[in-house]
Amino acid sequence: MAPSTPLLTVRGSEGLYMVNGPPHFTESTVFPRESGKNCKTCTFSKDGTLFAWGNGEKINVINVTNKGQLHSFDLPKAVCLEFSPKNTVLATWQPYTTSKDDTAGIPNLQLYDVKTGTCLKSFIQKKMQNWCPSWSEDETLCARNVNNEVHFFENNNFNTFANKLHLKKINDFVLSPGPQPYKVAVYVPGSKGAPSFVRLYQYPNFDGPHAALANKSFFKADKVTMLWNKKATAVLVIASTDVDKTGASYYGEQTLHYIATNGESAVVQLPKNGPIYDVVWNSSSTEFCAVYGFMPAKATIFNLKCDPVFDFGTGPRNAAYYSPHGHILVLAGFGNLRGQMEVWDVKNYKLISKPVASDSTYFAWCPDGEHILTATCAPRLRVNNGYKIWHYTGSVLHKYDVPSNAELWQVSWQPFLDGIFPEKAITYQAVPSDVPSEEPKVATAYRPPALRNKPVTNSKLHEEEPPQNMKPQPGNEKPLSKTALKNQRKHEAKKAAKQEARSDKSPDMAPTPAPQSTPRNTLSQSTSGDPEIDKKIKNLKKKLKAIEQLKEQAATGKQLEKNQVTLSRLPLSLLLSSTLRSPSVEWKIY
Repeated sequence: MAPSTPLLTVRGSEGLYMVNGPPHFTESTVFPRESGKNCKTCTFSKDGTLFAWGNGEKINVINVTNKGQLHSFDLPKAVCLEFSPKNTVLATWQPYTTSKDDTAGIPNLQLYDVKTGTCLKSFIQKKMQNWCPSWSEDETLCARNVNNEVHFFENNNFNTFANKLHLKKINDFVLSPGPQPYKVAVYVPGSKGAPSFVRLYQYPNFDGPHAALANKSFFKADKVTMLWNKKATAVLVIASTDVDKTGASYYGEQTLHYIATNGESAVVQLPKNGPIYDVVWNSSSTEFCAVYGFMPAKATIFNLKCDPVFDFGTGPRNAAYYSPHGHILVLAGFGNLRGQMEVWDVKNYKLISKPVASDSTYFAWCPDGEHILTATCAPRLRVNNGYKIWHYTGSVLHKYDVPSNAELWQVSWQPFLDGIFPEKAITYQAVPSDVPSEEPKVATAYRPPALRNKPVTNSKLHEEEPPQNMKPQPGNEKPLSKTALKNQRKHEAKKAAKQEARSDKSPDMAPTPAPQSTPRNTLSQSTSGDPEIDKKIKNLKKKLKAIEQLKEQAATGKQLEKNQVTLSRLPLSLLLSSTLRSPSVEWKIY
C-alpha cells in the first residue's frame, strides 16, 4: 500500500537518508541512514516501490513498501542506475576501461533481472551520454543506439535484436511514450552542405522511401533536443548551434520546430529574438510553453497549430515546469538569476503567487501536484547548500540547511504512477506555515560619493512587459478574463476579414498620400510626353538641387569658390532660359 505522501531522498557528504513528505518532514524509517561520503548514485523505480543505491562497494536494491532487501550486486565503480518501466530490469553503468593487453574493452553496461538477480546481458557503452537503453512503457520494446543504427529488442530478450533502423550517422533517437503503436524519432546531423533532419517512424516500418511518418530538415543545428508529448502525437525539436555567428548571444542560436505524426511540421515563430531557455509540454498534450528571448525573457503558451494562446509577458526567467496534473505552471529564473518564481493557474491564466528561492540549482514538483522542492546542490554551488519544500501558494513548509562544512549532492521525490494523487481545486490563499518567512535581501546599487546625499532616481535597463491579460486596454484598465480574451481575438479576426474583403472588392481605391512640403524653386512631377523636353526638365532639377545645397553650405559659414557663389546667386529666370535654349550647358559644381 502506497504511503499517503511521497518520501524525499537526500544524498550528500552527510550520507544517504530519506525524509517523510508533508506534513511531517521527519527522517523515515523505511530506509536506514547510509553514513559516509561514498554514496555515488541512487534512484527510485518509475512507480516508487523499489529503490537502488551504490555505497562505493555494492549496488543494493530494496523494496520500499515492505522494507526488504532484494539484491546486492558487486559493482563498486557503478555511477549510473536505472529501472525499466515495469521494474523487470535494472540497468547499471560504470566508466569504460580496456583490458591490460588493450585488445578489447570490458563491457561496462550491465542489465540485471530484478526478480532473480542474474545478469541478462552486458554491453560496451563508452559514453556516459545516453547510456541507458530506452524501453516502451509495457517493456515490449527496448532500443539502443549502436554505430549509426538503432537496435530494437523485444520482451527483454537481449541475446539478439529483433529489428534495426539504419540511417547514415544517426546521432540520437527518442522512443515515444504510451502504448502501441510505438514510434521513434531519430536525428541525423547535416554534413557537407546537407541539412540536418529529424524523422518519425512507426515500429517496425523502417524500410522504403515513404516509411517515415514525418520529416523535418533544417540548417544551423549542432545538436538537438527532441520532446515527445504524452500522447505520442507530436515532437518538439530544439535545434541549437554552439556558436552564434552574428555575435548576438554566447549561447549560440536556437530554433524550435514542431513535427506531428500525421506528417505536419512547422517552425514555431517566437515573437522575441534570443536564446530558447526551456520548452515543456503540458500533460494534456494539447499545448506547450516556451521560455525564450534576451533577458528579460518572454514566456508563451502555444497550441498544436503553433499559434500563441497566452503571453506571460517578460521577466527574469529561464525555466518552466508544469504540475503533474497540468493545471499549474511555474515560471522560474534559476542559475545566474535570483530564483524568482511565478506560479500560474493555466486554466484561468491567473497568477497564484510569486515566491523567491534564492541560489536554487534544482526544482521538482511533488507527485501530489501541491508541493514544490527547491534545492541548492554541489558542485553547482558549494555554499549555502540545502533544500526547501513549498506549497504552490508561496508558503515554505520545511527548510533544511546543510552545515557549512558539508555538501548536498542530490535531492529527489519518490515517484508515483499517474492517478494515485487526484487533482485538487486550486487555492489562492497562502497556506499556514510554522517556518518563519524570510524577506529576500535586496542588493542596493553602488552610488559614488558625489551622489550619496542626493535623491535616488529610479532607472531601468529594461521595461518589463506585463502578461497578456494585465495589459491596460483603451477605456478599460482592468485585466481581461479568459472569455474576454477569446471574444477579443474573435472580434479582431472578423475586423481583419472585413478589411481584407473591402480591399479585394476595390483594389484601385488606395489612400492618397499626405501632401509633402516641397522646397523652393521646384518643378512639377508630371512629364510633357516629349523626351527632349523631359530631359531638359531633369537637368534643371539637378541644377536647382545643387543651388539649394550651395546655399545651405554658405549659411553654415563654408567658404565657396567664385563660380559656386555665382551659381548660388543666379536668378531662376536666367537659369530656365539658359537650360531650355542650350541643353548642353554644364555647370561646374563642387
